[in-house]
Amino acid sequence: MADELPFWKTKTLARMSRAEWESLCDGCGRCCLHKLRDEDTEELVWTTVACRLLDTQSCQCRDYPNRRDHVPDCVKLTPRKLAKIDWLPPSCAYRLVAEGKDLPEWHPLISGDPETVHTSGASVRGRAVPERQARDLEDHLAEWPGTWPSPPGSR
Repeated sequence: MADELPFWKTKTLARMSRAEWESLCDGCGRCCLHKLRDEDTEELVWTTVACRLLDTQSCQCRDYPNRRDHVPDCVKLTPRKLAKIDWLPPSCAYRLVAEGKDLPEWHPLISGDPETVHTSGASVRGRAVPERQARDLEDHLAEWPGTWPSPPGSR
């Protein structure tokens, strides 16, 4: 039926199938950017430095099924962990659904096109620095990864 609500509006994150859960990821790559946390204030600061497994053009993990073998501190996101995480970008679909919000128009589940996450300015494509090319994380601090995406040309 055309009037049927999409799964993310009818199911809790915990009740989603694995395929539904995985399809919520818009492929922006923002969660794969390194973040720094101040030891004293707990303030979170974003960088433009991408995890060594992130393909900065496609914004996909180069070895998603085995990522924790290569990057042991890579977080396997679950509904339980999501409740404790404060570093997901505001446009993250997992975060939005958990907060009872709708997905943005550029999300591939809405647009039907995985490229819209890139053309909308939501992804790290063209703005991320591969980890192996970055000498010092402090040289690559940025605010945009932790803010709502801006359309290209307005950045």
